[in-house]
Amino acid sequence: MQKPSLPKGTRDFSPEEMAKRNYIFDIIKDVYRLYGFKHIETPAMENLSTLMGKYGDEGDKLLFKILNSGDFLRSMSEEDIKEDNSAATANKISDKGLRYDLTVPFARYVVMHRNEINFPFKRFQIQPVWRADRPQKGRYREFYQCDADIVGSDSLLNEVELIQIIDKVFTKLGIRVAIKLNNRKILSGIAEVIGEADKITDITVAIDKLDKIGLEKVNEELTSKG
Repeated sequence: MQKPSLPKGTRDFSPEEMAKRNYIFDIIKDVYRLYGFKHIETPAMENLSTLMGKYGDEGDKLLFKILNSGDFLRSMSEEDIKEDNSAATANKISDKGLRYDLTVPFARYVVMHRNEINFPFKRFQIQPVWRADRPQKGRYREFYQCDADIVGSDSLLNEVELIQIIDKVFTKLGIRVAIKLNNRKILSGIAEVIGEADKITDITVAIDKLDKIGLEKVNEELTSKG
């Protein structure tokens, strides 16, 4: 008899581990609420039309796609099944996927509920996300994200508030951290100066892998993208 196992990149959590996790989540939620953020949730799955094209070519490859229910092959012609373009075939048998992050679903939420929302809208969301990445130490296919965003205001005070939230959470957890600040506008400006403004997504995705694959591999990827 085959022993039961977990899909690679996923984990079970014991009662003791859940107690620790919920303690941390409760602190994060309390701090979010202290700063006036409202709690929302979105479905685990989204339409692929919502997800695709938001993360660059690399990110799109990491989406977990959900097969359409029923006998989906019956509606496909022999030419469709034999088609060399696997991506085109996949699009015909799947129109939904598991969320890759919480940002794109939140953007969809704001668009759909904009007439019900009072702006500026401060929301927080703590839910699992899924990525079809290669599992390795510290990198899972299923994990939680704790998001806080403010839409409807471009005040720099919002950025200050988010930094204060991070500091307060770690202070309450008794963890000393150094908060490093970054600004994507710097990368956008560099991309514009070198005449590659249209490739800013590819550039940021490659640089984001620096700790994972090293400088040499990042340079190779940037070169391959032109």
